[in-house]
Amino acid sequence: MTVYLAWTGAPLPGHLPGPWEEVRVLTDDLALVASEDTLSRVYHELKWSLPDGTALLVSPVDRLPKLKGMPAGTQSWLHARVPPR
Repeated sequence: MTVYLAWTGAPLPGHLPGPWEEVRVLTDDLALVASEDTLSRVYHELKWSLPDGTALLVSPVDRLPKLKGMPAGTQSWLHARVPPR
């Protein structure tokens, strides 16, 4: 499984159907996405769920990031899904 960091130029919709096991919304425009699928597939599914022309950035998270001010449980969620380096 890969964890992707997704940033959008608009608030994320409440329900996001797609090729992922879980979407953990951190802020209105920032989310972590756990998926067995490719970066391209995750990117396109997110893109199609947003209004046309909305900015979007999706990147794999290959190591545990430093966090501050994120919702409770975010660090534990990442530790369970991102292998230590």
